Amino acid sequence: MDELVARALNVAQLRGASYADVRVVETTEQGITVRNGAVAGMSWTEDAGFGVRVLADGAWGFASSHRLELAEVERVVDLAVRIARASARTLREPVDLGSPVIQRGSYRTPVQTDPFAIPIETKLDVLLRADGEMRHVAGVTATEAEMVFIRQRKTFASTEGSLVTQEIVESGCGIEATAVRDGEVQRRSYPNSVGRHQQTRGYEFIVEQDLVGNARRIAEEAVALLSADPCPDEVTTVILGGSQVALQIHESCGHAIELDRVFGYEAAFAGTSFLTPEKLGRFRYGSEVVNITADATLPGGLGTFGWDDEGIPAQRVEIVREGIFVGYLTDRQTARRLLRLLGPSRFVTGESNGTARASGWNRIPIIRMTNINLLPGTWKLEDLIADTDRGIFMDTNRSWSIDDRRLNFQFGCEIAWEIRGGKLTRLLRNPIYTGITPEFWRSCDAVCNADHWVLWGTPNCGKGEPMQVAHTGHGAAPARFRNVRVFGKR
Repeated sequence: MDELVARALNVAQLRGASYADVRVVETTEQGITVRNGAVAGMSWTEDAGFGVRVLADGAWGFASSHRLELAEVERVVDLAVRIARASARTLREPVDLGSPVIQRGSYRTPVQTDPFAIPIETKLDVLLRADGEMRHVAGVTATEAEMVFIRQRKTFASTEGSLVTQEIVESGCGIEATAVRDGEVQRRSYPNSVGRHQQTRGYEFIVEQDLVGNARRIAEEAVALLSADPCPDEVTTVILGGSQVALQIHESCGHAIELDRVFGYEAAFAGTSFLTPEKLGRFRYGSEVVNITADATLPGGLGTFGWDDEGIPAQRVEIVREGIFVGYLTDRQTARRLLRLLGPSRFVTGESNGTARASGWNRIPIIRMTNINLLPGTWKLEDLIADTDRGIFMDTNRSWSIDDRRLNFQFGCEIAWEIRGGKLTRLLRNPIYTGITPEFWRSCDAVCNADHWVLWGTPNCGKGEPMQVAHTGHGAAPARFRNVRVFGKR
């Protein structure tokens, strides 16, 4: 690998590139799925390749290959340089990366138990027992349980002098029970929706989730929802469970603060953003209890690493401070453009905050969420419910929809309970809430404390053309919002 990396950078300079970087990525993934008491799928995939990014005549060029051979390096670099020079013909302004970045070192995900060392029989036993517990509940129609394990080794080097290596390990799991009766379909998921919860940890993460111990409860809730009353149509107080707060952060904050969307570089998948540059440091995004950070240094987060894919060190960045919008997610190029636009300030330095990531060796790095977190408040969940005379508690995402500026949203949850007199009362099905992003976050008057705070994993964030699926993290605890419009799907 050292020789391949050195050759790529050398050839790029010989071909006239003013800057070049190379990423070598090797990925191993294991997936296991159990459905309705039987093994439904087992997979083991290995993937490797390299990508070369160059600046020539002030424009970007990128090319890649799965052939990790020295002879292939020259062809790929030549192609990247030709693409850059062709792109330069329509360039409005040359790419500015700012000061050189020189980083050296290595990073490995802290792992207690290597998930790839655990026998397949052990993993299957857990999944089959969890699936069996769900199927023992009368009224359950379908069940599913899964585990996913990923190991990715990356080498990054640049003509500026950076050379870093990383090994990122992820473990994920989840169960799901579905109940169907008279045309009504209800689903309950654990620990999170969309198949699974996931972190950059070893097999110890799987053990902590206790799939078997939670399986019967999840199945019973799915069946009970078939007979539950529909969520009422009203404006009321809403308490969201931590995993739903995580989804709210992802969609209405995380994507809105991606600076490439703000500048119009990226507009796919409900792109662009209402958080335009003149709002930085001035705009009231939420109430005073809303404090949001982007933190790639948190242990266990899917957005945790040593360096991003431009060789920028992982860091913690303030996004919202006491309700005021104070920071974007940036890469080297957008950070410099923001500096030219707004000038230097305590919110604008012109330096990347390390959020450029690519989904693989054959994709160019773009701005992606790291771990975007709502910082804990002071409330215990039981006290927050007791303090709420009338409202609805909603948990676990079921559906999401948001406009292309990240303003108007409508989110559905799997389950809800009515709150009356400070207590959870009747079960409600098909709960949906809607709002406008800043109005919604300004209505937040309470966030639960660190005892309820979980670093949730989102392994399915889509962005870019061609598509890139990123893995992001969101630290969140249950939170309360006032005067929210809710209704139920009937």
